[in-house]
Parts: sequence; C-alpha cells; structure tokens
Amino acid sequence: MFSFFEKIGDHGLYYLEQAGRMGLFLLACVWRMVTPPYKLFPAVRQIHFIGARSIFVILFTGGFTGMVLALQGYYTLRKFGSEGLLGAAVALSLIRELGPVLAALMVVGRAGSAITAEIGIMRNSEQIDALECMAIDPCRYLMVPKFIAGIVSLPLLTAVFDMVGILGGYLVGVMMLGVNGGTYFQGMYSSVDWNDIEMGLVKSLVFGLLIVWIATAKGYFLHWERSGGFGAEGVSRTTTSAVVLASVTVLVWDYLLSAIML
Repeated sequence: MFSFFEKIGDHGLYYLEQAGRMGLFLLACVWRMVTPPYKLFPAVRQIHFIGARSIFVILFTGGFTGMVLALQGYYTLRKFGSEGLLGAAVALSLIRELGPVLAALMVVGRAGSAITAEIGIMRNSEQIDALECMAIDPCRYLMVPKFIAGIVSLPLLTAVFDMVGILGGYLVGVMMLGVNGGTYFQGMYSSVDWNDIEMGLVKSLVFGLLIVWIATAKGYFLHWERSGGFGAEGVSRTTTSAVVLASVTVLVWDYLLSAIML
C-alpha cells in the first residue's frame, strides 16, 4: 500500500518538476525573442522550413476538408430546406475551428516532430553542450528562430487552409451538387464577421507558440525524459511523446480559447 502511494507521489513530483522546467524554458526563450540582438536570416530559414515546406500538406488537407464539409453540410441542410446557408456553414466551420486546429495538427506532424528530433540529436551528441562551452546561448541561437517562425507561419498557413477549404466547398456544393454560386458566397459574406476571423487568428498564434515550445523543450530536456534517454531509441520515444503532447495540447487550448472568446 505504501509503495503504491509512493509511486503516485513520485510521478506527481516528476510531472510537476517537468512543468516547471518547461515553463522556465518558455520564459527564457520569449525573453530572448524580444531582446536584442536580432538576427533575421535564421528566422527566415525556419519560416521556410515550418511554413513554406508545409504548403503542400496544407493545400491537400484544406481542400478535402472543405469538400467533405460541403458534402455533409448539404445533405444535412437539405432536410430543413436551407441549402442556401451552405457557404456560411463551410466558412464558419473552417475559420473558427477546423482551419486553425487541422493546420496546427499538420504542422505538428510535419515540422514539430522534425524539430524535436533535431534538438534531441544535438543534445545526445553534445552539440548543445559544445555551444554552451563556446559561450553561445542555445536558446537564442537555436530556439528563438523556431519560435518566431512558428508564430509567423501558422497564421499564414491557417489562412491558406481556410481559403482552399472554401474553394473545395464551392467545388462540391456549387459545381457538383447544384447550389447557387451567388447564394454560396452571399451566405458567407453575411454570416462571417471580424470576431470569427479574430478567433481563428488568435488560435493560430497560440497554437504556433505551443507547438514550437513543446517540440523544442522535449528535445532540449531529452535526458530528463523518463520515456527517453540516450541514443536513437531515446530520440524516437521523445519525438513520439512530443507529437502526442503537442496534438493534445492544441485540442485542449482550442476548447479553452473557444470558451473564452465566444
């Protein structure tokens, strides 16, 4: 019985310590992000990696998301004789919820895992220790460009996701199912306002920060991970843990931000 409570306490202390460690890591990175010196090229290179190289998966996912929304929405709205609201339903669903969330999940899978593996391998091979020995701050040199890129890239990717999704909904709803094209866009115009766009923008900014924070912190604190450790197996386990944690965190914060902003 005592060993059971001891195990619970041990796990509780471990996760509390991990939360504190990651919180201090976030504060350190944000502080270095807003204080000079500022270096543009590393941030641009990370924007290319996180943003530009994610365009294909965002276009593909956004298009089919809009198409399935239009298909399901049409057959649901037709039961109530409200096919003219299809454009509003597709646009609101994408802009407020599905656009930021699905774009963030795609970035987690494509870029977040790569960031964790990169930082984790640098920690395993003692490259981060070498930077510290040369008086180079790893947070400013490695993490800050990634934080800037995540905050800049995800809103832009979300906007692309929304636009492609709306066009995919137009393709299915108007060109395949026969909904009037003017009605499709008029319903969208009359239903979507700035508050909806603001909600999607705020969510994408928060998701970009969360994704990069979790991905970099998991790799940076590789040796403190119970499921991680040394070697290739440790990096692979930590990368999997980072992807799972980032995905769950995106969904949790999606609910919290919706509850706050609605």
